[in-house]
Amino acid sequence: MDTDRLKGTAKEVGGRVQAAAGDLIGDNKTELEGRMRQAQGAGQTAFGQAQDAVRNAAGAASDMAQDAYENSGSYVGQAREAVRNAAGSAQDYAQDAYNKSGRYVGQAQDAVRNAAGSASDYAQDVYNNPGRHVRRGQHALEHQVEENPLIALLVAGAVGYGLALLIHGRS
Repeated sequence: MDTDRLKGTAKEVGGRVQAAAGDLIGDNKTELEGRMRQAQGAGQTAFGQAQDAVRNAAGAASDMAQDAYENSGSYVGQAREAVRNAAGSAQDYAQDAYNKSGRYVGQAQDAVRNAAGSASDYAQDVYNNPGRHVRRGQHALEHQVEENPLIALLVAGAVGYGLALLIHGRS
């Protein structure tokens, strides 16, 4: 508690007593001095209260600053841990992508081998049974000509023109 508050309260009480005494005996001067002293005491009390409030606020601010300073290491540690966790997650995702990429490459290699094997088998079948495949091709071509005679005629004309150019050359 501030001494100004104590002194101000004392002046205020003394001023009230003096004002009451002046009023009681009918002395206006004494009453007026008492009221003046009472007002001075109230002002000094208010000043003391303001000083106490400033001290309390400064103390609270100091406590908060001290707390922030003391906990700053904890905040840094928490941030460091969050960064470590994020880095660990990123490493896990990268490792998972790397592991899966090897599996996908293996699957692609298997698919290419299977396609190459099928192509080889088909080529071997065509080599061993050319007549059967020629007949199938003829049937497919006949079907297309029957379905689209005009297009077939245009294609045949274009092929004939191309052969004529090849045989006779351009002059």
